[in-house]
Amino acid sequence: MKKLLIGLAALPLAGCISFGDKPPASLLSLTATEQVAVGQAQSSAGARTISIQVPVVPQALANNRVPVQASATDIAYVKDALWVEPPARLFARLLSDTVSARTGRVALSGAQSLADPGARLSGELRMFGVDAASSSAVVTYDAALVRDEGSALEKRRFEARVPVSLIEPAPVGVALNEAANKVAGEVADWVGR
Repeated sequence: MKKLLIGLAALPLAGCISFGDKPPASLLSLTATEQVAVGQAQSSAGARTISIQVPVVPQALANNRVPVQASATDIAYVKDALWVEPPARLFARLLSDTVSARTGRVALSGAQSLADPGARLSGELRMFGVDAASSSAVVTYDAALVRDEGSALEKRRFEARVPVSLIEPAPVGVALNEAANKVAGEVADWVGR
């Protein structure tokens, strides 16, 4: 009888127990506007290769949230906006797609580059969020490129700003996707020259 009473007393509490946050309605992702065609074969025998590293990020970007630079010293996050995976990985994949499509180079990930690294592109994704003062999505990427084995390291900063109508998940996601594609296109042109 005692066990039954304890079980009945615990029943109303069952609705209060939660194992994690409520998932968002949707997750944000990036889509490359330029991609290699489906089914198109690529080979390092007939094209140059480039190893594209996942960029280093500051702590504000080392998660799946979208930062908002509220002031020079304050960072907040867009409410209910989450990336499907960390933005550095999403951006590296977008860079690979864009560089391959624009330059004809075979873009390799870290593990694939062990056999034939070719050129090497690395860098730091310094900003990948919203600037509240200008109401714009901002992508800033400091790229470092070694064109061939033994050649000098080249560095260049790329940045794109796209206006954001509202600081909410959907408009911010669209604007960041556009800004990321602009930066990736400029990086691909720089790599391909």
